[in-house]
Amino acid sequence: MNVPSTTNGSATNAVPRHHVLSVLVENKAGVLARVSSLFARRGYNIYSLAVAPTDEDRFSRITVVVDVESAPLEQIVKQLHKLINVIKISELDPRDSLERELLLCTVKATPEVRGQVIELVDLFEGRVLDVGHDEMTLSLDADPSRLDDLEELLRPFGIIDLQRTGRVALARLEHVAP
Repeated sequence: MNVPSTTNGSATNAVPRHHVLSVLVENKAGVLARVSSLFARRGYNIYSLAVAPTDEDRFSRITVVVDVESAPLEQIVKQLHKLINVIKISELDPRDSLERELLLCTVKATPEVRGQVIELVDLFEGRVLDVGHDEMTLSLDADPSRLDDLEELLRPFGIIDLQRTGRVALARLEHVAP
């Protein structure tokens, strides 16, 4: 999974390649199906999708990352607002939000190279979750571009299996000078 990150490396001057929408919905059966079918019917490409209940059991937050080229943002927002279970929609600018994603990866790691893999994972502040005879399972939760970087550096060792969760995001807090 070698995918472009949301930014081109500079958190302040980057031009977003994706729209990140945070959609607060009622936590009811079928809501996710209605949201995803809206995207499918319109031919909008979902780059990433994550959903979970919020601190209030009656609401869930859906984080949808949409490819800029496949979807006009205003049209997506208008269509989402028409869905009865949608409470609030916020576009999160990657420059003004915090994004995280989880990567789980099993790589080839013979005893001869195991130390190099561990060193690399430590450098990224990841964790070794499991060690077999000739492979290791690793995890890292970080900004999506950081996961891309780790994935690229693990590739030469041999990626056996890889899974990423999809993005979750929240707006950055405003800081008040003391």
